Amino acid sequence: MTPERDLLTFYAEAGVDALLGELAVNRFASAEETAPVGRVVRQPPAPGLRPAVQASPPPPDEATNDARTAAKSAATLDELRAILEKFEGCSLKPTATQLVFADGNPKARLMFVGEAPGRDEDIEGLPFVGRSGKLLDRMLAAIGFDRTSVYIANIVPWRPPGNRTPTPQESQICLPFILRQIELADPDVLVCLGGPSAQALLGIKDGITKTRGRWFSFHTGKREIRAMATFHPAFLLRSPLQKRFAWRDFLAIKKALDQR
Repeated sequence: MTPERDLLTFYAEAGVDALLGELAVNRFASAEETAPVGRVVRQPPAPGLRPAVQASPPPPDEATNDARTAAKSAATLDELRAILEKFEGCSLKPTATQLVFADGNPKARLMFVGEAPGRDEDIEGLPFVGRSGKLLDRMLAAIGFDRTSVYIANIVPWRPPGNRTPTPQESQICLPFILRQIELADPDVLVCLGGPSAQALLGIKDGITKTRGRWFSFHTGKREIRAMATFHPAFLLRSPLQKRFAWRDFLAIKKALDQR
């Protein structure tokens, strides 16, 4: 037996059944469409030039400062999206399929902000299109709204690998962009879907169970608006008994909009 075969035998007996590389690979794209992230592209380099390699993101503090500067420079939502497409400061971007910027009507009076996109959102390029998104659609319909009458986004616009929770560092780097997005959309009411969104945008420390249903004041950069936190639809799928509290929150949101 060769040393290589001995090693493979050892791995098999130890329960290893898959080989993983150090860099993430987009399995949804074919090899002809794109080269694996962080590896040399397939086309041969021009004579005298080194192959192109994915650049590493800058240090977190520098990336956050870059994000603040870049976000402030956007005069419209279209400009903000274009800036995010080119932004290289977040380590989640290379492992995501595409940017998940927003969905719905940017001129709507009601805006929802979640935490981060998942697998379905990463494929479609739109927030809340999976199971939790379908539940959100039903909740909106129950109070007379749909995606043409609301605006939907996330704190983090790139899917974390394996749908894991974004790190505080990743959220902090992306925060200037969602703040500018809210400012440019300028809704009358802001709804934070889930605890992480509420903590990032409203600066609260309590969990979502204590926070949901309460009204807060949020400064968009232009004016003060009303803001509320409620349960994330993904949580409601796991805990259906909590839907009755979310229903109360949505009725309060509709009432607030009707009074303006």
